[in-house]
Amino acid sequence: MTLLVDTHSHTVASTHAYSTVQEYAVQAKLKGMQMFSLTEHGPTMPDSPHPWHFGNRHVLPRLVDGVAILRAIEANIMPTDGGHDIPNGLHPFLDFAIASFHEPVFAPANKAQNTKAMIKTIETGDIQIIGHPGNPNFPIDLSDVIRAAKDNNVVLEINNSSFKGSRLGSAPNCKQVLEVTDRLDWKVVLASDAHVAYDVGNDTLSMACANEVGFPQERIVNRDAHSFLAFLAEHNKAVAVELKDWLATL
Repeated sequence: MTLLVDTHSHTVASTHAYSTVQEYAVQAKLKGMQMFSLTEHGPTMPDSPHPWHFGNRHVLPRLVDGVAILRAIEANIMPTDGGHDIPNGLHPFLDFAIASFHEPVFAPANKAQNTKAMIKTIETGDIQIIGHPGNPNFPIDLSDVIRAAKDNNVVLEINNSSFKGSRLGSAPNCKQVLEVTDRLDWKVVLASDAHVAYDVGNDTLSMACANEVGFPQERIVNRDAHSFLAFLAEHNKAVAVELKDWLATL
C-alpha cells in the first residue's frame, strides 16, 4: 500500500527544514500523491514562524497541478499539565492540528506526567493528531492515551522519520503503538515528517512496521484523500467542504 496523503511536513518557514511549498508540490505530483500538509511548528518552538505565517496561508492555492495542499500546524504539548501553544485566534486558519512533545519546549518527565500532559492535550478538542508518540524520551501509558484518543476522535501518528534517527530508539515503541491501537480497535496516520521535499510521502519504514504487525489498512486514516477528508469532516473542518468538488474527480 502506498499512502496518497502526507499529514506532516516542514518547509523553510521552519529554519531547520530545506524546501519551499513549490518544491513540495512538485515532488508530491511526481510521486502521484493526492494531498500533502504544511505543518510548521507552533510558536513555542525556537524556530517557529511568526503566527502571521499561519494566518496568511490563504494566499496559497488549494490545488497545485491537481495536488491539494492542507494548512495545518504541529503544535507543542505544553509543560507541565498539557494543553498546546496554538494562539486562540489561529484556529479558523487551520485545517487540522498535530500536537507533539518537543524537548526544547517540554523537558522529558516520568511516564505519569507525560501521559497526563498528552491526555490533557487530546481532551482540549483542538487537536486531531498526536505526533511521533513513539519518542523514547517521553514514555507514556499507551493504553490510557489511546483510549483517550479514541474517546475524542484523535489519532496517533506513526512517524517515518522516527525510524531513520530523528528520535533514536523509537522503532520498538512505534511498533507497540500500532499493536495497542489495533488491540483497542482504533486508528492511526502514517506520516513522513519531511524536512526536505524529496521526503514528502515517504512511508517506507512506517508502512513496513504496520505490515509487520498486520495493522488493518482501512484504519490508516490518511490512506487516501477521501479517507482523510472524511476524518476532518468529523471534526467540522471547513476544508472537507472546500475540497468537495475536487474530491469528486478522484
